[in-house]
Amino acid sequence: MAKLRSLIKIEGTLDDLTFYKGKEGYLVKTKSGVSANRIKNDPAFARTRENGSEFGKSASSGKILRRAILPLMEDAKDSQVTARLTKVMTQIKNLDTTSPRGQRVVEVGITTPSGQQTLKGFNFNDRAILSTVLLSDVGLDTATGEITLTDFIPAQNLSVPVGATHVSLTSGFLNLDFETGDKDLQLSPVSNLPIDNTTTTVTLTPAAVPTGTGTQGYFLKVAFYQEVNGIQYPLNNGAYNALEIMEVL
Repeated sequence: MAKLRSLIKIEGTLDDLTFYKGKEGYLVKTKSGVSANRIKNDPAFARTRENGSEFGKSASSGKILRRAILPLMEDAKDSQVTARLTKVMTQIKNLDTTSPRGQRVVEVGITTPSGQQTLKGFNFNDRAILSTVLLSDVGLDTATGEITLTDFIPAQNLSVPVGATHVSLTSGFLNLDFETGDKDLQLSPVSNLPIDNTTTTVTLTPAAVPTGTGTQGYFLKVAFYQEVNGIQYPLNNGAYNALEIMEVL
C-alpha cells in the first residue's frame, strides 16, 4: 500500500491498481483477489469448485420449477422469489446422501421425505402468505389434485385487502422431472366469487392428472380483484395474491 501524491485525487480501480481514500489520505494498492484461472485449476480450491457447481445446479432447479408454473406464478410472486427458492433448493440438494460431494443434486434430494417436506409450504409471494390470507380448512385429494373448501364464506374466511371486491381461487397439479425438466401442469377452472357473506363449497378440480414419473406438486392460488363498472381488475397488480405449494410427493 502506498500514498498517492498527486494533485488529482481519484478513487476506483485502474488496471491492477485500486485507488481509495483512507484515514491517512488517498492511498493506492495493487488489486487483490484470486484469479478465475486459479480457482478453476488449483487443487487448493477444490471445495470452492464443488460448492459452486452444486449451487449452480440448485439455482437451475429453482428456475425449472418457476418456469413449470408460470401460469400460476405470473401475478403471485415477490421480487426475491428467485433467491428464496434457490435457498430452499440448496437445502433439498443437501439431502442427497448418495452422490459425491460436488455432484449432489435436487432431483435426488427431492425423492426423500425430508426433501419433499422442505419444499412443501413454500410461498411464492412473501407479502401474501397463504396461511394468513386464507382462513379456512383446505381439503386435498392427492390422487386427483382436487382441492375443497367446505362452507367457505369469503368475507369471513379471507384476510381481505382494502379495495378488493372479488376473489379467484385456482388449484394446480404438477408433475415435474427436475433432472430432465419435463413438466405437465394441470389447472382447475377458476372459481371467482364476490367477497360477501354467502356460504359456498369451493371445489377446484384440475383438468386431468398430469403425466410423468417426476415429483408431484399441488398448488393453491388466491387472487384478489376490484370490480369497477362491471369489470374486474387485478388489485394492485397482484401484490396481495397468494400462491403456495400445498403438498409434494
